[in-house]
Amino acid sequence: MTEMVYGAAPVRDGEPILPKWWRTIDMWSMSCILILFTIGLLLGLAASPPLAAKNGFQAFHYVQRQAFFGCFALIAMMLTSMMTPVMVRRLAVLGFLVTFVALLFLPFFGTDFGKGATRWYSLGFASLQPSEFLKPGFVVVAAWMLAAGQELNGPPGRMWSFILCIMIVFMLALQPDFGQACLVLFGWGVMYFVAGAPMLLLVGMAGLVVLAGTLAYSSSEHFARRIDGFLSPDVDPTTQLGYATNAIREGGLFGVGVGEGEVKWSLPDAHTDFIIAVAAEEYGLILVLVIIALYTVVVVRSLFRLVRERDPFIRLAGTGLACTFGVQAMINMGVAVRLLPAKGMTLPFVSYGGSSVIASGIALGMLLAFTRTRPQGEISDLLGRSRSR
Repeated sequence: MTEMVYGAAPVRDGEPILPKWWRTIDMWSMSCILILFTIGLLLGLAASPPLAAKNGFQAFHYVQRQAFFGCFALIAMMLTSMMTPVMVRRLAVLGFLVTFVALLFLPFFGTDFGKGATRWYSLGFASLQPSEFLKPGFVVVAAWMLAAGQELNGPPGRMWSFILCIMIVFMLALQPDFGQACLVLFGWGVMYFVAGAPMLLLVGMAGLVVLAGTLAYSSSEHFARRIDGFLSPDVDPTTQLGYATNAIREGGLFGVGVGEGEVKWSLPDAHTDFIIAVAAEEYGLILVLVIIALYTVVVVRSLFRLVRERDPFIRLAGTGLACTFGVQAMINMGVAVRLLPAKGMTLPFVSYGGSSVIASGIALGMLLAFTRTRPQGEISDLLGRSRSR
């Protein structure tokens, strides 16, 4: 209907899927994602052998597993990016329902692997973290609700999406996983802002977040310990944060050399949460800046393409996915340099983790599908016609 009313760019009838996908995909974003995955494997070669030796595995056991899961992630990304927005929405709704149920049963059947937070299902040969797969599904479902709420006589999508967001945040906080809870709340807040939320309401929500953080600090020893460690003027050199801070300082501009870093022998999470410390120590600030630039290109290019999008659902869902992806990377690196409290959050497509890399592949596949060039024209065309009337 939109194409009939506003006009459309010519469509190549009968064009095969692959050539059409290649012609319409954002090649810059996809190239940056592939480079990030390659950098992740490179850093895994440096960071994971000490842990593999400690656990009795071959030196590159974790690198091989990351490559295996990464191949699945890239295939999932490519296939998802070939879908239409309607197909992506259906996939997201189905995935969200499955992972939401999995999150509900996590306190009863999940495990913490000795880390103090019940976030995973143990499958024997691997582990599964439902919250990683829940995020992209929730973003798309919430965007669908918000877009539907903007329609004439539409449902109360804003209220429904808010209730759903609060339920998820509450379940994540019970694990406890405050990092993922904040990320889900942030993703919803960005979409709500883009959908036209009043600033006063957003300020009120920020106040509620501060109040919830205060209550969590007083009631959760896990949360309080991390906040106290972040606020302390002195960093204990024997903690993960102390090791990471020292490694970044030692790396300097060009690093100490490939394989010469020491932090990987001290940090149990050197290949996951603190992978950026390994990059800074062995390759220096240069590689860190390259990694930051790659994430920036993906987010900024996606947002620029989404600004021209007419469909409010695509615009909201794509914005939520892009901002969530970028903020997760920012949180991971911010923790390593002590700009943020420890969150236990991976660096997308770079850190080791089957759930993380596959979920990131699906999320970025959805983002690439939403930012593809479509034949309905751009929102600027519509605005130009409105001014001329």
